[in-house]
Amino acid sequence: MRIHIVTLFPEMFDGPFKASIIGRAIDKGLVDISLRQLRDFTHDRHRTVDDEPYGGGPGMVMMAPPLFEAVEAIEREDATGGRPHVILMSPQGKTLTQARAFDLSKKESLTLVCGHYEGVDERFIENAVDEEISIGDYVLTGGELPAMVLVDAVVRLLPGVLGDAGSVDRDTFGPGNEGLLQGPVYTRPAEYRGHTVPPVLLSGDHARVTEWRRKVALERTRERRPDLLMDWPG
Repeated sequence: MRIHIVTLFPEMFDGPFKASIIGRAIDKGLVDISLRQLRDFTHDRHRTVDDEPYGGGPGMVMMAPPLFEAVEAIEREDATGGRPHVILMSPQGKTLTQARAFDLSKKESLTLVCGHYEGVDERFIENAVDEEISIGDYVLTGGELPAMVLVDAVVRLLPGVLGDAGSVDRDTFGPGNEGLLQGPVYTRPAEYRGHTVPPVLLSGDHARVTEWRRKVALERTRERRPDLLMDWPG
């Protein structure tokens, strides 16, 4: 998979993309991530990317020309030979879910555009963006952190990225967990400061363990996220 990120602050991505699972995925060639400085697609000496909104109002608006030129340059240069799926990171977009991350992990190429200021010229959104995605009902200073979250959520789903492919299936919201929250997990020692591991997990009875995990996952979901059970088939 190839992921292109259009941003005013490419330096923000250095740490997150060089460490942990994402860094290893890049080193193994499972994903290629390129950062594009939006100001490189301007044509004035001040490298201007924003201007005052028509009709008045607070803040500044990201201009359409450099955004169009950035995504068009990426499309021309993309090694997959197709048009990358263009996503604008925006608080006005649909909320990122595990199901959407699965869908995006099947794409050959993504272009993520990091919004800033008061917003983005609507002409760019209407004519060059395939979808807007939000990571929650709050506003951040820019789209860089949401882009990092989306990349992390998608890349960990790519084949070969995680050491145990079954981890994805058993995730919270995962298909093997029936879309529920994951239940509690434990490891050694079996007893610590008087707190013990549930005996069923030490029984060696895999059928009982599976039944217990489903039960506690359902209980936890009902307690913490009852909204997930509204359309739950179980």
